[in-house]
Amino acid sequence: MAMGRVLLASILLLLTICSGALARAPPPVTDAVLTQVASSLQMFVDELPVMPKLHGYSNGPNSPKPGNLVIGMFEKKWKFHRDLPVTTVFAFGTCPEEATVPGPTIEAIQGVQTSVTWQNHLPESHILPWDPTIPTAIPKNGGVPTVVHLHGGIHESQDDGHPDAWFTSNFRETGPTWSKATYTYPNIHHAGNFWYHDHAKGLTRVNLLAGLIGAYVISNPALDAKLNLPSGPEFDRHLMIFDRSFSRDGSLYMNYTGVVPSIHPQWQPEYFGHAIVVNGKAWPYLKVQRRKYRFRIINACNARYVSLFLSNGLSFTQVGSDGSYLPAPVQTQTVVLAPAEIADVIIDFSTSSATEAVLKNDAPYPYPVGSSVDQLNSVVMKFIIPPGNPTEPDTPKIPSSLVSYRATATVDGAAKRRYIVFYEYTTPSGDPTHFLINGKKFTDPVTETPKSGSTEVWDVINLTNDDHPLHMHLATFQAIKVQELVNLAQFNSCMTTNNDAVACNVASYVTGKLTEIPPTEKTWKNVVKIPPGNQTTVVVKFNLVDTNSPYPFDPTGEPGYVYHCHILEHEDNVMIRPLKLVW
Repeated sequence: MAMGRVLLASILLLLTICSGALARAPPPVTDAVLTQVASSLQMFVDELPVMPKLHGYSNGPNSPKPGNLVIGMFEKKWKFHRDLPVTTVFAFGTCPEEATVPGPTIEAIQGVQTSVTWQNHLPESHILPWDPTIPTAIPKNGGVPTVVHLHGGIHESQDDGHPDAWFTSNFRETGPTWSKATYTYPNIHHAGNFWYHDHAKGLTRVNLLAGLIGAYVISNPALDAKLNLPSGPEFDRHLMIFDRSFSRDGSLYMNYTGVVPSIHPQWQPEYFGHAIVVNGKAWPYLKVQRRKYRFRIINACNARYVSLFLSNGLSFTQVGSDGSYLPAPVQTQTVVLAPAEIADVIIDFSTSSATEAVLKNDAPYPYPVGSSVDQLNSVVMKFIIPPGNPTEPDTPKIPSSLVSYRATATVDGAAKRRYIVFYEYTTPSGDPTHFLINGKKFTDPVTETPKSGSTEVWDVINLTNDDHPLHMHLATFQAIKVQELVNLAQFNSCMTTNNDAVACNVASYVTGKLTEIPPTEKTWKNVVKIPPGNQTTVVVKFNLVDTNSPYPFDPTGEPGYVYHCHILEHEDNVMIRPLKLVW
């Protein structure tokens, strides 16, 4: 059987190389070289970029009107650092000249519809290596498949960016669930922070590494006025954080050899870059005034968790998590974000006795028990804080309370309780080959079919060694309990044989230490951390949590939604499952 797998993988690899689908491997690049390249880039010499903005609405005579945007995906050259040669990337923008990494921030207004025509202008071949031995969108006639997902959005499934709804340049070829070129976002989600990114099957990790990411904000002007948080382009900023490795010629580096190449020639279980990039610049700086600033921080890394803190002891006041506000502000010294997780924070630089503060990171990788950070990935960016009063009065005040949503995160009245189990599969020597949820692949029949408007409780059991960021499309959810599994090896053995938590008497194992949900995560989210060796109980709402009312559209249509781990290498191979709502 093993020899057969090796032979099949070899044949697939040979066929793929001959057809030109797999990028031609360059000479090997060692970790020492990648470290040397990153180390040669002086920190804090490039100013933090302001990402371009697009209004997802038009201005009417009395109120905002629905907006229409056309956003393309282009190959272009990008300068990640003053001293690094230009890098070939894929970028979002209204035209090649305006395309950026990250792409333009789309600013929408709650209740005002935004329509976006996503256009693919990418070349015939990918700029990064990809692996055809994992389930992947592979067009018959060449091209780079893409499809855009608004992460955290609430909309019909045809507008969701289903992994099989991909399309190549000029819609020459489309995936089996593709139906239309223009997506409609009703923006009925309450005010909050979101982002958009590619979601093509089996290619998400490489398309995001290439640069296909961007921020999206839904605002509520009346709420903004009431809360009176820092605002305006200077004092309300996005920080999109991601990690990248670069070759000496400036090109993006992604390992061309898989951890188990006899099974997967290219796929590796996690990507960890040597340089930390914020808003498209490696280790930038931002000169700030001595006043309050708002930062909407998005972890756009493939696999890296970040645990952020400020070198001079300044604290964060966190006001939101993912697409929701917290009930009340939380003052904290650290902000821990899984991939795809978002924190909305205030920093008051007027309280700093120092003239600079470095935003640092000390999260192990893989998280939570991997390698310790080094002198490169422990640094994110620098704030320069010169003396003197601000040029404008610092009138914003952090309120004592923020937003309370009508829905409550309790198990009472839940329509169904489900066990969701995370598995990692390895070779006898312990090298990962793939990940599954409930022992099932993406292509296996749907098993999660919640009723629209219902509340469910998902007990998510993590039988791997890594923390996994759980992301559900459409649904909004909140962790309410995290409890350790005792006698884990025994339970794991039973689950490996039976794949049935009830039959394995899971209740007798979920008796260990309780972990407190951080106050910064006690709100309605679209990403929840699932720690290893624990059962995390999650309340899932398939409705609008701010009003506790049903969706104002039919969410039961095809092709449906998905849920998955947001470590992109896990999602691609194949920690993703279909989610189909019913009446």
